[in-house]
Amino acid sequence: MLQQYLMQQEEVILGWGFYLPLIVMVLLILMAVRIWVVIGVGSFAMLIISEVLPPTLLGEALFDGIDSFALIAVPLFILTGDILVRTGLSGKLLDVAEATMGARRSGLGTSTVLGCGFFACISGSDAADAAAIGRITIDRLVDKGYPKPYACALVAAGACTGILIPPSISYIIIGLVLGISASTLFLAAAIPGVMILVSVMVANALVNRVRGYENSTAGFDLQYWLKTVYAGRFALLIPFIILGGIYSGIFTPTESAAVAALITIIIGFLQGTLKLSDLPKILETSAKVSGVIVPIIAMSLPLAQTLASLQVPQAFVNFMTSLTSNPYLIIIIMIAILMIAGCVMETTPNIVILAPLLLPLAQEIGMHEVHFCIFMVTALGIGFITPPLGLNLFVVSGVTQTPIIAISRYVVPFVLTMLVIVLLLGYFDVFSMWLVN
Repeated sequence: MLQQYLMQQEEVILGWGFYLPLIVMVLLILMAVRIWVVIGVGSFAMLIISEVLPPTLLGEALFDGIDSFALIAVPLFILTGDILVRTGLSGKLLDVAEATMGARRSGLGTSTVLGCGFFACISGSDAADAAAIGRITIDRLVDKGYPKPYACALVAAGACTGILIPPSISYIIIGLVLGISASTLFLAAAIPGVMILVSVMVANALVNRVRGYENSTAGFDLQYWLKTVYAGRFALLIPFIILGGIYSGIFTPTESAAVAALITIIIGFLQGTLKLSDLPKILETSAKVSGVIVPIIAMSLPLAQTLASLQVPQAFVNFMTSLTSNPYLIIIIMIAILMIAGCVMETTPNIVILAPLLLPLAQEIGMHEVHFCIFMVTALGIGFITPPLGLNLFVVSGVTQTPIIAISRYVVPFVLTMLVIVLLLGYFDVFSMWLVN
């Protein structure tokens, strides 16, 4: 529950040592400079102008930022997702989802969202989720009667679970930035991740009922379901190994990622869907994705240390609490900040920049650090389907050659239902903390 505010500390006055580099960073972002370069330039400029810490800190902190055993899980989860797609096991997961939910009124649409959830339990990446599921399901959704832009919007919304359902790369990163165990965050995120998944299903069911896109009349066939589950047993084994190993304490997230990648490769070889010659291409693809994430994390530590030395988080807390003394309004403001940030920037830089800034504010109103992490990542997740960035929208647009503007019109119901879940997570910590406690 939300607690009373702690006593205000002394006012912190920020000078040009903070504001000038901040202006430069904003200009560089508007010029589409790579975000890791923006963070690095901003960190170095703050160190030089403010002189709060020696500039040599930058070189040392770069290595400290990526010298983490937990960070190894990021490329391994990405690799597992890539192998899953290459071997066709992702299609087996969708078959199980369709056999489970296909008999309902909005069966194929609901099955698509459930398939996104299954894939999220393996890849930990929303973009990979959107690309993999989109290629398989969008044409089938169109054949069922869904407009193509709506089918794209549905897949994009369902793929948001890629960073919300454990194991999520975003939870590994925010845990690394804030010094919180990824295993604890995975446990805390289980219920909120399912809540987001269900919210997208509900939104699709309501839209389908109003628009009449799909009207499945077939009943649930237990024999067909069992047959499909048996056919997809190896695909279902992967999320069971990952989540079962983490939640039981047998594996750390990094170890579970390594085991999952190895078993997926072995399954591919045994089934003949993966060749030795395929591995260099798969490794190259995974390395490219990891190469986008790791430099951002490396640059984040000197920036966080510089901001802390300049007392920027405390200044932000003082400013926000001077606007309102109502913790419920503070949560609304944080949601607005996170949603706007998610609209213009990808999750990883948002986490490394905003998490150290917002955590003190969250703690000021009595929010547990684990509760805050779940709340923050979920709020940022909405940004994957909100323009102008809307990464998932760009992914499904690229897969289907459907204009972004056309897809954006149909994401509104999903944004609204996801926003309801974010509000629930912000105001009630039981959803995030129940399994942890």
